[in-house]
Amino acid sequence: MVDLSVQLKALRLKNPVMTASGTFGYGEEYLDFMDLSRIGGIIVKGTTIRPREGNDYPRMAETASGMLNAVGLQNKGVNYFVKNIYPRICDFDTNVLVNVSGSTVEDYVQAAEIIQELDKIPGIELNVSCPNVKEGGMAFGVSAKALCQVVKEVRAVYRKHLMLKLSPNVTDITVLAKTAEEQGADSLSLINTLLGMAIDAEKQRPKLSTITGGLSGPCVKPVALRMVWQTYKAVKIPVVGMGGISNTADAIEFMLAGASAIQVGTANFIDPVVSVTIAEGIEDYCQRHGLKSASELTGALRLD
Repeated sequence: MVDLSVQLKALRLKNPVMTASGTFGYGEEYLDFMDLSRIGGIIVKGTTIRPREGNDYPRMAETASGMLNAVGLQNKGVNYFVKNIYPRICDFDTNVLVNVSGSTVEDYVQAAEIIQELDKIPGIELNVSCPNVKEGGMAFGVSAKALCQVVKEVRAVYRKHLMLKLSPNVTDITVLAKTAEEQGADSLSLINTLLGMAIDAEKQRPKLSTITGGLSGPCVKPVALRMVWQTYKAVKIPVVGMGGISNTADAIEFMLAGASAIQVGTANFIDPVVSVTIAEGIEDYCQRHGLKSASELTGALRLD
């Protein structure tokens, strides 16, 4: 038997497969298709301190081997989540983490404090790709100074597992990764979407109401893989890899590059049970390669 469990510091996953925020709703939406207990965890959709309507339509567009989205973190706010969503999902037999977003440091801190009181939520994932309204709209995740502040202040009030979701829209991902580690992040997840754009040539107009949006899907995988490898070499805390993972081979590649666990995102829209298929595939891969545990894959890339 292969031991599929992995440790993200004190957070134990029964296997390395998680689902990415924004692509899996609150998990309820997939109950008709799969048994959630067969994966390591789910990251529920982005949650903010106050309700958000999201961006105007159109806010999704297909691209070659991927998609652009500009949903805009549409949600009913953290208090609605606590009162109406949490009671329905708290007994899922898997780890449920909440993706936390905000426009100010205070937003993140307040949301983290509220979620901390939920006994069956073992951690949060900070989405630092949001624009910092107090700094002219620059995303928290592209400024080491802004990232330092938000992680430090959330860490001061949040005692459970703190995962930091890194933006790829930077020159050197390792600078931000090390900053997050120094300020107390327990793990890092990467990559978030790449900034992209699509144009309708016939209409001579952008395909998204916001003009630009977040690019995800298989097309971003080579970039994501490179950043995971660079980050793994730069920090000591666990790395959770994502970006274009569509099958078992993709997941294995991310783990070889240094990921302790992975998140499946856009592929959930194509195949609602793909995360379970990947978890089973990792077990089969380990058996075929004589590995006793999935954790042996992390950073095992051969360079000789």
